[in-house]
Amino acid sequence: MIKQYLLAPGPTPIPNEVVRAMDQTMIHHRTPQFSKAFAEAREELKALFGTKNDVLVLASSGTGAMEAAVANLFSPGEKVLVVNGGKFGERWMQISQAFGLEVVQLKVEWGKAVKPDVIENHLKVYPDIQGVLIQASETSTTTLHPVREIAQLTRNGPLLIVDGVTAVGVLPVPMDDWNIDVLVTGSQKALMLPPGLGFIALSDRAWGRTEKAKLPRFYLDLRLERKNQQKGSTAFTPAVSLIFGLRASLQMMREEGLERVYARHERLARATRAAATALGLRLLAPDNPSPAATGIMLPGGIDGDKLLDYFRERMGITFAEGQDQLRGKIIRIAHVGYIGAFDVLVAIGALEMALKKFGQPVKFGQGIAAAQEILMESLD
Repeated sequence: MIKQYLLAPGPTPIPNEVVRAMDQTMIHHRTPQFSKAFAEAREELKALFGTKNDVLVLASSGTGAMEAAVANLFSPGEKVLVVNGGKFGERWMQISQAFGLEVVQLKVEWGKAVKPDVIENHLKVYPDIQGVLIQASETSTTTLHPVREIAQLTRNGPLLIVDGVTAVGVLPVPMDDWNIDVLVTGSQKALMLPPGLGFIALSDRAWGRTEKAKLPRFYLDLRLERKNQQKGSTAFTPAVSLIFGLRASLQMMREEGLERVYARHERLARATRAAATALGLRLLAPDNPSPAATGIMLPGGIDGDKLLDYFRERMGITFAEGQDQLRGKIIRIAHVGYIGAFDVLVAIGALEMALKKFGQPVKFGQGIAAAQEILMESLD
C-alpha cells in the first residue's frame, strides 16, 4: 500500500468535516432548508473577501467567475490592460479577446511580479483603458503581484479586476479597504472543497458598470444572480452538496481565525522555501513568492516529468508540474488549504529521497531541518 498525498495547488485535500457535510441527503434547492445554508455561507464569504457587498456563488470553476467579470463589465471594443505573467494572465487575455475587447498586454517575466510604475505608465499611454486585469497570486509561477499598490493607481480610473483563486483564504485581500473592484476565486484551493464553485464580488462602481455593459451574457448574468441570491436561492440549479461543504469549510476557517489561517499559510511557505534553499535548489519566484505554492527549479539533467511520475507512482505524492516553457524544469509544492506542518515535512522528505534517486548529491535531513526550524514557530 502507498498512502496518497495531494500536494498540488488545486484540487487540494478536503477535511473530513467538509466531506461529511457534503454527504448529507440531497435536498431540493428551492426550499427554506437550502436557503438557510446558502445565506449562512454567503455571509461568511463577505468576511473572507473583506467586503460589505454580495459575494455571488456560481456553479462553475474559477474560470467561470473570470469570464463573468469580463462579460458583465465591458462592451464590445473597449480597451483593457492585462498583466500577463503566467498561464492565468494568459487566460485573462484569452477571455477578453473572446469577448471582442481590445487587449493591451503587459508581459512580465515568469517568476517576476509586475512593477506598479509600469502599470502607471501604461495607464498614461492608454488613457482610454477601462479595466486592469491581474492575478493576485499567479499559480503557474507561484508569484505574488502587488495588488494593493496597483489599486491605488486605479481607484479613480479603470476597474481593477483581480483573480484571487490562490490568494483568497491564503493571504489578506480585503477588497473594500484596498479599493479592488472585482475579486474572484474558486472552491478547490484555500476553501478546501472539490472543484465546482466559482465566487465573485463587485464593488459599488463595478455594479454600476453592469448596467451599461453591452457584452452578451445569460448563464453568467450577475445582475440576475444577485437578484436571486439576495432571496436565498440561485438563478439556475446550484451545486447543492458543494454549498453544504462550503458552509462547513467557512466555519472551520472562522473557528481557526482568518489571521491564523493567513499566518499558517505564510509559515508553511517560508518553511518550504527554506528547505529548498538548504538543499541548494533555486526558487522560481525568490523576490515575490506566493504563500499558496512554492516553485522550485530542478537541477540540470533531471527530467521533471519523470521526477513527477516517480513522486506519484512510487511515493504516492502529487506535486504540480511546470507549464509551457517551464515544463520539465520545475516542480510546484502547494501549501494551500487543508495543509499542515507535517505535510510540508512529508513533501521535503520525499523531495530529498527522489533527488537522491535521480543522482543528485543530497544530504538527508538538510532540507527537513531547515523547514523544522520555521515550523517550530507554531508550537510556541
